[in-house]
Amino acid sequence: MLISLGVLMFAFVAYQLWGTGIQTARAQDRLAESFDELLASASTVPPTTPVTVPVAPPSLPEATGGDTTTTTAGVAVTPTTVATTGPIGARPAEGEPLARLEIPAIGIDKIVVEGVQTDDLRKGPGHFPETPLPGEYGNSAIAGHRTTYGQPFYDIDLIVIGDEIAVTTRAGRFVYVVDDISIVGADDYALVVPTVDPTKATLTLSSCHPKFSAKLRYIVRASIDISRSDPVSMPAPLPLPDPIEPTQGSLPNDVPPTSELAPSAPIDSVPQPTAGTSTGTATSIPATTPPAPPISTTPEAVTEPAVASTDESEAVFGSQWFSDDEAFVPVALWGFRLMLVAFIATAISRFARRNWVGALVGIAPFAICLYFFFEDLSRLLPANL
Repeated sequence: MLISLGVLMFAFVAYQLWGTGIQTARAQDRLAESFDELLASASTVPPTTPVTVPVAPPSLPEATGGDTTTTTAGVAVTPTTVATTGPIGARPAEGEPLARLEIPAIGIDKIVVEGVQTDDLRKGPGHFPETPLPGEYGNSAIAGHRTTYGQPFYDIDLIVIGDEIAVTTRAGRFVYVVDDISIVGADDYALVVPTVDPTKATLTLSSCHPKFSAKLRYIVRASIDISRSDPVSMPAPLPLPDPIEPTQGSLPNDVPPTSELAPSAPIDSVPQPTAGTSTGTATSIPATTPPAPPISTTPEAVTEPAVASTDESEAVFGSQWFSDDEAFVPVALWGFRLMLVAFIATAISRFARRNWVGALVGIAPFAICLYFFFEDLSRLLPANL
């Protein structure tokens, strides 16, 4: 029994180091094919069209002699251009291909999937769904296995400051340069994954440390190289807020309502340009139109898209041995099936008085049960070990 137990333990180690790698390699082949199709379809999508949104309170007509701004009581307001997000900016479903990750320094060329749950990371590196996409403002975080399931981040500790990390998505190709490397605790999710500065586009890679252990996390941080990357975008479309009624102090720069700007004359008596006439390039908004609220396209004003609770991702980041409580029951069931197959094979050998007869009958069902037993047993390991 001890010898058999030892053989099973070595078989489990072999399954983790090589068997899981075969699964991931097949998954990567399928993902690469799907991702190439996504890139091909993205090339047929019309480019996004900038939409000019006038950000101005009610205007008084003033000829500006070619000036492109609209004036209101001497306050100049320039129209704002907002780039709308097209289909190429859509997030895939969890487990679906998101990007191609290339790290020449350690020979990495993998397809990244959306999501960091156990089933997602079995396919390859996974993108934390609560973070911006690569190529967007904010911190885009990616986790990967260190020693199992193709071990994509096995040599993550060989990355040095200054190394390049290239990420290709449907929105383009983005080059990041490593500028920080650190080792943190398994409970330091809040210090690693969430966006700290939304005005910068950064990338974070995370994996277990040291090898064959889940005690710590090895973190590689990189910042985007704008000169070698496609244009960086906002992490979410900027929807136009609903119009608001003008009230005291509600206009940009605390401009009082229009009714207080010219108390000596009703606003309706102000001359308005007629059809076919022009007052330079200035435009006029009827006084009865509610003012549009101010819109800012600076990264500081961008709010990350609403996502589901980060509790699951945080649990994956800090997962240790036996973190998946739901795995105990299937492990016990498959273990029982293994013992049942072994018992039946032994009974057949004794009945036939030939050991090879029982082994021949039991080897196939035993191997099948052992595979699923190992697969569920793997759920008791740290998620990104």
